[in-house]
This record gives sequence, structure tokens and C-alpha cells, in this order.
Amino acid sequence: MKLKLGQWAALAALAVSASAGMARAAEKVVKVDGSSTVAPVSEATAEEFQKTMKDVKVTVGTSGTGGGFKKFCRGETDISDASRPIQQKEIDEAKKNGIEFIELPICFDALTVVINKDNTWADTMTVDELKKLWEPDAAGKITKWNQIRPEWPDAKIELYGPGTDSGTFDYFTEAVNGKSKASRPDYTASEDDNILVKGVEGSKNAIGYFGFSYYMAHKDRLKAVKIDWKQNKNGPVEPSKENVIKGTYQPLSRPLFIYVNKKSAQTKPEVRKFVEFYLNNVSKLAEEVKYVALPEAAYEMAKSRFAKLETGTAFGGHSEVGMSIEELMKKPLQN
Repeated sequence: MKLKLGQWAALAALAVSASAGMARAAEKVVKVDGSSTVAPVSEATAEEFQKTMKDVKVTVGTSGTGGGFKKFCRGETDISDASRPIQQKEIDEAKKNGIEFIELPICFDALTVVINKDNTWADTMTVDELKKLWEPDAAGKITKWNQIRPEWPDAKIELYGPGTDSGTFDYFTEAVNGKSKASRPDYTASEDDNILVKGVEGSKNAIGYFGFSYYMAHKDRLKAVKIDWKQNKNGPVEPSKENVIKGTYQPLSRPLFIYVNKKSAQTKPEVRKFVEFYLNNVSKLAEEVKYVALPEAAYEMAKSRFAKLETGTAFGGHSEVGMSIEELMKKPLQN
């Protein structure tokens, strides 16, 4: 049968479409979402991984820890970046949807309180002063610096912080105010840490908080506040790699995590390879993006946990304030 020109064109179009479909099917995707704090580590790992695994695409979203867990617990992602441990309501949601997870600590962060470069008075703050400023009852009442300390300026405070889906928000409110998500609402909130950096940089009377790596990336534009915690008995301590390792920067030192969907690890070789690559390289990559790497023994523990696909959390559905790296390594898993 002789085909007409239009029929040849139609067949050619079908062939191109089929070829494109096969190419899309051949492309393997690892879906990561969650914490904007952990994202720089996952992005750096994804970039290096894709150099060696060119047929795999790793996508890294930044919906915030809470937003990332919502997707993860519905089975929409393979890996969830988290700047706090998984909470009980998220554990319950995962169970309801048949999602089993593997909890893997990847590094430590020094959650950092920042002020404007021209702020000459608030270089040091106690945890009680931070609470006075950020607790729910402060809304509309604590609005000037001299309400924190009488000798400080009679000037309006401008507050910047993460949004309520952020694990940084959850951890800070628990560490400072004594309860996760308990915060004054009258502040400028954003899941984008760059917006917080610009806000504090733009006003002499601004104060905010976010992860250590974002401070280090902009330390020429901001100042970090030294934190004085009465339970610590070390006096004011600045956020730094050395102080996190020593366990003296408290209560704002915290572990960072990735959570892996067990089914994804079992059924998608690209996920398993990516997580193995992550654990083999995160020590170096975490340091590159200004986080504190864990001891090698901690990574060996995480590698063993992942190799055995051991599920559960070591945190019982809540954050633990003031935890050191050594304490993190000793915690057993619970399902």
C-alpha cells in the first residue's frame, strides 16, 4: 500500500512521540522535598550524584519541614528533608497511608539569631529575653527594644522569622518558648531565608532567626547574637562549628535529618543509590555548605540503619532541646 505524504508525516510524528515517551520512561526520578535549612545539603548532594548517574534526575523542593512531611506522608516524595524530628501527628498520618520511614541524621545546625550590622546593643541575649520577645503573649505588647532591657533604645523592634511550616520555627519555639509552634504572630514570616536576611539587613532595629549556613553565607551583612542559657553555665556563646561540637551552643544546636520512604528504597534502585551516595559524601558536603558534620561513627550507624532498612524514630514524635551529638548517637529507634 502506497502512503500519501500526509500519512507519512503522521507516522513520523507518532514515531517521535513514542521515542520521547520512551526517553521519559527511561529517566529515573528521585523526589526530595521539605526543609529549606536542609535543602543546601540535599542540593549539593544531588548535584554531585547526577554527575555520576546521568540517567537519574533528583528534584529538591523547599516546602518547609512541615510541608515536606505532608507530601512524604501521602507517599508523594521519596525523601523528606527535615530540620526537626518527625512529629506524632505526622507519624500517625504516615501509618494511616502505609508509609514506613527510615530516619537518618545527616549533620548538626546552630540555629542562629541575627541582628543588623549597625545594632550596637544586642550582641548578647539570654534565652529568657528571647522568650520575652517571641512568646505568644508578647504580641502587640513587647514592641520596643527598651522593653527587653531598659538601657536599650526606645525604638520599635522589627521581627523576622520562618513561617509556621518550617522546622526551624518548630524548634526555635520549643527551645525558647517551651512549646512547639507557640509564638507571637505579629512578625514578618517567610519560608525563604533570603527574604529574612534582606529584612534584617535592611533595618537597624531588626532581629530574626534561621539556620547557621544562611548566616555564614551573609555574615558580612549581619551579626550573630551570642546566646546566654542559664542551664548551660557557660555564659554567652556564639554559634560556631567548634561550639556545636563541644556542646556549648545551647539550646539552639539541633540535628538535621533526611527521612526515606522504605518502599521507595526497596523498589527504586535510584533512591537506594542516592541515599547511599548521600551518606558516603554528606560529611564533606555538609561542611562545604557551613553545617557541622557528624563523627564518622554516626555516619557508619546511619549507613547500617539504611542497609538494614530499619524504620522508626529515635525521638518519640517530638524535638529534644539541648541535645549533643553524643546523645543523638545513643538514642534507639522506636516504631
